[in-house]
Amino acid sequence: MPGRLSRMTTKATLIAVTLDCAEPRRLAEFYSKITGFEVQYAEDEYAGIGDGTTMFFFQRVPDRKPSSWPGPDKQMHLDFRVPDVAKAVAEYLELGATKPEFQPGDGYVTLADPEGHLFDVCPPREE
Repeated sequence: MPGRLSRMTTKATLIAVTLDCAEPRRLAEFYSKITGFEVQYAEDEYAGIGDGTTMFFFQRVPDRKPSSWPGPDKQMHLDFRVPDVAKAVAEYLELGATKPEFQPGDGYVTLADPEGHLFDVCPPREE
């Protein structure tokens, strides 16, 4: 079958996404509020939130600089589905997110968290 590996590949299980940041506690609190995940661990150098299945960790990297947006140095972003995009965007802006001028999507909104990590706020799936 084309595209298949000729031997079995070891399956990996994603346990967490880790974001480099200057203030792990602050970013953990921000994402805790928008996801509803509890802060599981919070120190000056490292913090984590999760629901027992999905985890986000925040690791202190004091000299980290956010990528430009739009721009070629963006490496990744997060996507979050919400029931009401406009309401969620307003709430996230109150929590410290910012809304870049450039918005590439139709139906979703790109925001930046308080340290400049990009994330999309996406509407419910149409069924």
